[in-house]
Amino acid sequence: MNYRSRKLLDHIHHAPECFVCGAWNAGGNIVPAHSNQLRDDKGKGIKAHDYRVAAMCNRCHMELDQGRHWTREEKLTIWEEAHRKTIGWLFDSGRVEVK
Repeated sequence: MNYRSRKLLDHIHHAPECFVCGAWNAGGNIVPAHSNQLRDDKGKGIKAHDYRVAAMCNRCHMELDQGRHWTREEKLTIWEEAHRKTIGWLFDSGRVEVK
């Protein structure tokens, strides 16, 4: 069973910038980009867990999912770095806290 959290995904829309290209959040252009890796329980027609997301602008998210400018290896590296930045921001901003 995949972990789902509307609240967590909603927080991503408030990220200050795309954690790939640095584009500023202009009110709705930052979206949660789920992992495309099988190890994150991604499957055909099934998104990965909601805690495996990265804050990306629409352009970077589209390049990650359907683009041809980044190699498969680059996509993995780019997503992993953006995911780490996203998780750090969620905790540093107080949107997610350890109880």
